[in-house]
Amino acid sequence: MKIKKNDTINLNIEDVTLEGVGVGRHNGVAVFVPGVAVGDVLKVKIIKVKSSYLVGKTEEILVPSDDRIALDCGSANACGGCAFRHISYGAELKIKQKHVTDCLERIGGFKGIGIQPIVGAKNILNYRNKVQIPLSYDTNGEIISGFYANHSHRIVPCRECLLQPKIFDEIIDYIKKFIKGYEISVYNENTKKGLVRHIYLRSAQNTSQIMLCLVINGEKLPYADEFVDAITKKFKQIKSIFINVNKKDTNVILGDKFKKIFGDDYITDTLCDKKFVISPDSFYQVNHDQTEILYGLAEKYLTPKASDNLLDLYCGIGTIGLTMAEKVGKLFGVEIVESAVKNARQNALLGGNDNAKFFCGDSGDITKKKVLGEQNLDIVIVDPPRKGCSDELINNLLKISPQKILYISCNPATLAKNLKQICESGKYSVSVVAPVDMFPRTSHVETIALLVAKNIQ
Repeated sequence: MKIKKNDTINLNIEDVTLEGVGVGRHNGVAVFVPGVAVGDVLKVKIIKVKSSYLVGKTEEILVPSDDRIALDCGSANACGGCAFRHISYGAELKIKQKHVTDCLERIGGFKGIGIQPIVGAKNILNYRNKVQIPLSYDTNGEIISGFYANHSHRIVPCRECLLQPKIFDEIIDYIKKFIKGYEISVYNENTKKGLVRHIYLRSAQNTSQIMLCLVINGEKLPYADEFVDAITKKFKQIKSIFINVNKKDTNVILGDKFKKIFGDDYITDTLCDKKFVISPDSFYQVNHDQTEILYGLAEKYLTPKASDNLLDLYCGIGTIGLTMAEKVGKLFGVEIVESAVKNARQNALLGGNDNAKFFCGDSGDITKKKVLGEQNLDIVIVDPPRKGCSDELINNLLKISPQKILYISCNPATLAKNLKQICESGKYSVSVVAPVDMFPRTSHVETIALLVAKNIQ
């Protein structure tokens, strides 16, 4: 019997994707159901029929999986932020480990390379040191804040997010009350009118310093002096306040222009016993404690020595390279964001690392003599965005031919693709792959991979 839309079926969930979507089979056809657990037996309503698969939604849990736990967030089912609040953390880690393995085998063609057990987080609550919160109005004209639902720009209201520090919730609530009290408008994506678009917060875990930025559809925030005075009296941890100008019709949150209206140009944190300054548009890992674990593994696998020259690509504010600066001869960093390069140079000075040089530019073009001179490079670290490394960068890495390449990835699929490209050259083999859960309860996982030149094995 052919399945039609709105039919109901009984379904055993056999697998769950990294996005938290369950997979079962009905008469040999794959059925995808969001928000379920391996081992669930469900009554499922079919909501989409395709030629090679079906999509359904849970009507009833007939037999719950042993992995299921009680939801601890009222927004979890609607919000696009978390994928795994309904299952145990151990079950989540198994899904992430399997996803990394599947990507490397299916996309990269790597079999039996000995992927290390995923390193879970001791703390899976309130770990995010950076959030960007959209604002809008509800049907009653009240200001709401929260997170976008999956695959949409519909805001799911959230008064308390369990991923971020509690003080962020308090600051967001205070800002909404201030905006309402002073009759400052909130941006409407449909009409393209209104002023305040996003609340952007960063915190430094070990110093408790907070940076606040309001993203606005304009050049100026009304009552800015009153706002600064009120919020800094209420929250002493706020050391820096910026306005970011974004007047474009775009899904990109931040515009190009930052205007400081209070405090310092940056906040300061400590990571791996080193001080780092962080500007509003500079990259800094969102999970402090797991970053220290990640960087510790990176150093363990690389075993840097005093004769090594290290190149850190997509270096951000220089964190990973500078944590190894004392162990190597020379450190070079390349980053395209100018303020991040400025931070990296400041951070080198803070750490007394006069062997470090940082350059502003595209990491894809790493053979310019003005950047590298005639230096031999023994170690290259790459930490690219989700889209991975470009073909140009891969080709340049192969020309440089360092002894070791450490690849840090937030996307196992593009990691697998790039590792395959590098290894197909015949120059390198994958020595170790280690997943680290930087983003508990979400559909993201960090992975590091070490490639070693075959002529030194």
